[in-house]
Amino acid sequence: MKFIDDIFSFFKGITVFALVGESGTGKSFRAKLLAQKYDINAIIDDGLLIQDDKILAGHSAKREKTFLAAVRTAVFDDKEHRDEIARALKKEDIRRLLILGTSEKMVLKIAMRLQVPPPSKIIKIEDIATKEEIELAIRSRHIEGKHVIPVPSLQIKRSYPQIFYDSIRIKLARKEKPSGTNTKVYEKSVVRPEFSKKGRVSISEAALTQMVMHCVSEFDPEIKIKKLAIKTNAQGYKLVITTDVPFGTELAGKIHNLQKYVIQNIERYTGILIESVNIIVDKISR
Repeated sequence: MKFIDDIFSFFKGITVFALVGESGTGKSFRAKLLAQKYDINAIIDDGLLIQDDKILAGHSAKREKTFLAAVRTAVFDDKEHRDEIARALKKEDIRRLLILGTSEKMVLKIAMRLQVPPPSKIIKIEDIATKEEIELAIRSRHIEGKHVIPVPSLQIKRSYPQIFYDSIRIKLARKEKPSGTNTKVYEKSVVRPEFSKKGRVSISEAALTQMVMHCVSEFDPEIKIKKLAIKTNAQGYKLVITTDVPFGTELAGKIHNLQKYVIQNIERYTGILIESVNIIVDKISR
């Protein structure tokens, strides 16, 4: 417990930033540019802690063989994985950290699991990339299955040779000389994960409905689902559950706990992100 308390106390001094955008919109490609602008010295990207072109800790979600396993890795579902990152953050005395994620909910989840403060500034990919640049990145992702890891190719070839594809180099002007006469070259690695070669895994509304019904029944068999509406977007799923509950149910506490139970179990077993669970009590039954 002392180790956890020490880490939590230490991490209060970290300033956290976040870069948010849909999958494949070029977040990893632009992470270095953003880090330079805000004097950020470490990046959390797809399960890795990166500092000064080096992988300090973690393992890449891009090595996973399935999309759902990749999502679990990216949000640090495994305790040993997130503890490894936490130890490295403390050891290297990281003070400004950039977290990359597909949604605000995802970066908040990562910050919570790593026991760092929530982001003080959230930047959207649309704020730092043009519409044309984003569309080009999306085409590269969807058509060719290419992903970027913001570290030099030598590290990726050594750690993940089975997914290495190519490398790219970009020049960034140093802050002290914005004219561009003093520049630094950053190398990034292009990879093709196993899951991108095989296609993505999706969950049908019918399967998700069955999972929700099972969760509600397991939580309290006396709560009956009358209707379930499912909405999807690029960030995740939104659920609206209409229920009948037995007379005497403490609505405030029990319904809140049911929301948490549904979210935690579905995210745990599927890897998908649940944006919200809204529960409507339609009838009090005797």
